[in-house]
Amino acid sequence: MAEEFVKSVEDGVHLAKRIYFGKDRAVAPPKPMSAMDKASRSYLPESPMLYAVIGDPAIVDNPDIPSYQPHVHGRCDPPALIPLQMNGISLEADCYLDTAFITVKGSWRVHCVMGSRSCDCRIAVPMGEKGSILGVEVELPRKSYSTKIVTLDDETETEKVAKIEDGCFLNPHIFTLTIPQVDGGTNISVTIRWSQKLLYCNGQLTLDVPFSFPDFVTPAGKKISKKEKIQLNVNSGPGTEVLCKTTSHPLKERQRQPGKLGFFYESEVLNWSSGNFVFLYTVSSSHIYGSVLFQSSPPLDNDPREMFCCSLFPGDQQCRKVFRKEVIFVVDLSGSMKGKPIEATKQALCTALSKFDSQDLFNIIAFNSEKNLFSSSLELATKNTIENATQWIGTNFIAGGGTNILDPLTQAMEMFSCAQQQIPIVFLITDGAVEDERHIYDVLKSHLMQNQMISPRLYTFGIGLFCNHYFLRMLAVASRGHYNAAYDVDSIEIRMEQLFSRASSVILANIAFENLDGLEEFEVFPTPIPDLSSEGPLVMSGRYRGVFPESLKAKGVLADLSNFSLDLKAIQAKDMPLDKVLARQQVELLTAQAWLTENKDLEQKIAQTSIQNGVISEYTRMILIETDRGKVVTESTSKRKVSTAPKKIEETKLQKRILLQNHGPGFGNCSATVENIPPGATETKPETAEILAKAASNCCGKMCDICCCMCCARICSRMNDQCAIVLTQFLGSLACLGCFACCELCCSGNDG
Repeated sequence: MAEEFVKSVEDGVHLAKRIYFGKDRAVAPPKPMSAMDKASRSYLPESPMLYAVIGDPAIVDNPDIPSYQPHVHGRCDPPALIPLQMNGISLEADCYLDTAFITVKGSWRVHCVMGSRSCDCRIAVPMGEKGSILGVEVELPRKSYSTKIVTLDDETETEKVAKIEDGCFLNPHIFTLTIPQVDGGTNISVTIRWSQKLLYCNGQLTLDVPFSFPDFVTPAGKKISKKEKIQLNVNSGPGTEVLCKTTSHPLKERQRQPGKLGFFYESEVLNWSSGNFVFLYTVSSSHIYGSVLFQSSPPLDNDPREMFCCSLFPGDQQCRKVFRKEVIFVVDLSGSMKGKPIEATKQALCTALSKFDSQDLFNIIAFNSEKNLFSSSLELATKNTIENATQWIGTNFIAGGGTNILDPLTQAMEMFSCAQQQIPIVFLITDGAVEDERHIYDVLKSHLMQNQMISPRLYTFGIGLFCNHYFLRMLAVASRGHYNAAYDVDSIEIRMEQLFSRASSVILANIAFENLDGLEEFEVFPTPIPDLSSEGPLVMSGRYRGVFPESLKAKGVLADLSNFSLDLKAIQAKDMPLDKVLARQQVELLTAQAWLTENKDLEQKIAQTSIQNGVISEYTRMILIETDRGKVVTESTSKRKVSTAPKKIEETKLQKRILLQNHGPGFGNCSATVENIPPGATETKPETAEILAKAASNCCGKMCDICCCMCCARICSRMNDQCAIVLTQFLGSLACLGCFACCELCCSGNDG
């Protein structure tokens, strides 16, 4: 889908050369792309963008200065996408703990369509790390559009279902939405909201927001005002100190309080921002530190219990000791991994092996319908062994066959030694779903419940949308491990290396809380608590009843197997929206639990949390609401008794609800796994002939052997459209002849 989008934008940029801007033109025509630019897909949006969807190239013209245009024959298939010119842009970012909430407000103009014609306009929203779309609002002169999360039961109230391209993800971090039929020359005001994770490295947090606008969105004309505005607020919680390190734009400090920073930037610009908005800061500490925040639930919350949030940060100590590792890589080599998935996996695996310490232990189990082991036991990660493993990967990693996950996972869990000087880790890498996933979970959970000081950790990695990401998440949560995913094949290598790095840098294990005796009820997400890595903070959330203790004691085991404890002062969070900050984590964890237990009440709770916080879930859908403001009429003077000024009355607003596509990853696709459909392939809907064939299979037994409808359906499925039309006309004529014969027989008056 992303490749088609890039091609459509490229066609749109070329098509935009037809537009005449007059003599006072401040914008140069788009520069031709070099081969390197095309290879890097520079036409994918790197900032919020709007495009005119052009199916008929004849409508492309300046709405203000109509010009002679040579007639264009044919249509654009797929439609071309002309980037619209932008009149103004503002960005507001609010950072809380490890999450940022972004609001972008912009104004665009349909500068490329005749004033008497209209076209669809497509919004593209690139989001940062693990971005999640929260909402889009569009204002037009006579209409407005807004997105909304509804339950699955509300789907029936929608008037129509949008096409796939009308509201979808081009890739995991670019969301698109289509606004229908906007007139040429119209100014479009758009508000876009999303959340994303802050990047963490060596004790520093980084906010990286896509904010790089191409030259060709700059309005034509020297006198047009172009205003750019950025507002940033950082709130790391009471009792912390925030220090600004680096910023990409000239921000002016407006607020400095304990745990808080505020910045502002506004300027008239000649050219829009050509780089992302990047802000790097530290919450200074050289050791493991954390905080506990609590507050009452919001008034309309479906859960009346109080809420709390506990965050643990690894600090900025570079030389902190990490656990030694016993690692077994369990890698899916089924037929669907053929091509880029298996090549990216091989590269990431070899990179991970090269970073092992010589005292670490490892093994590799490759599986499809069968399993193939690098060694019968764990091997020391010596230079020679790593070289042999790399060669073995190059020779044996050949995609083919089915997917059998249970046997290799069980064997991996049984291969670990009884020594407790390392963290036993199983890396599961798969792109498929299997029928016995709940049974697999139960079997592995029994292994984890054995009496060991440090039980094995499962680090799970899902590729594409055909695997069950909630099954993989549950395996990781149950073992105190971590989960990551690459929904598109282009991000496999980098995402997998991130997961390897997190597993290789664990500094605190077996984390638990104390001082909870005074609480009537206490629930933590996730449970059990995952290990703390130097690669990123650990944020936990939960609900409780009773009086929260003044301090919460976090305890765990350090890499030298010594005990660790940290007193975390509990502080009431008065100006931090904990429900919004924690909503996505809770929805994902509860969805995995709901899948495992098949609990309908839990599904309903997830749907309510999703609607309340605007977070996409598996049990809700996003809809687009179109509101027609109607005509504005003036009340007659005779009806007015008090006011003497004409009073405008707006007619009743008419609304239309459009159901968008499901944006969740889903619960896997066992059929696609069995058929070895590769990640990224779209699920094709059955053709009409296939539907007829399925229906025919139920009635062939009732038909005579001379004419089998199943055979006819199979023959029809191989015909092109012209042959089908001819055949339909021929059969219709035969039916008419049959009717004539029947009438002649019945009405001839011949009794014989």
